[in-house]
Amino acid sequence: MKSLGKHLIVELYDCDFGLINDVSQVEKILVEAVAISKATIVQPVFHQFSPHGVSGVVVIAESHFTIHTWPEYGYCALDIFTCGELIDSDASLDYLKQAFKAGSLSVMEIKRGVLNLPAERLRHKP
Repeated sequence: MKSLGKHLIVELYDCDFGLINDVSQVEKILVEAVAISKATIVQPVFHQFSPHGVSGVVVIAESHFTIHTWPEYGYCALDIFTCGELIDSDASLDYLKQAFKAGSLSVMEIKRGVLNLPAERLRHKP
């Protein structure tokens, strides 16, 4: 059975405090991860919290990439939700782990929109 989308729940541990507490760096890294995945960027929105932490979303034509950081714990929570089969999320995950200098990465994959329809009846981006 085919699904409308793939939702990755991503956790990065032991990340660099300075990187994940800098809104401009977090935005730059997440936008680059989207580009590496070959998704189509619609609009990024990011926010710096006080005293620390960053949240952001990159809306993509295929859905979204989001991030929430807890610099005091060296932790980042990301969601990568995409439709279609053309997005290279593995390449973006490799980049994110390296760019945030994460010690470890955990990924859980959820199929979204699992419909009891033949694949040819699912009308979404390839």
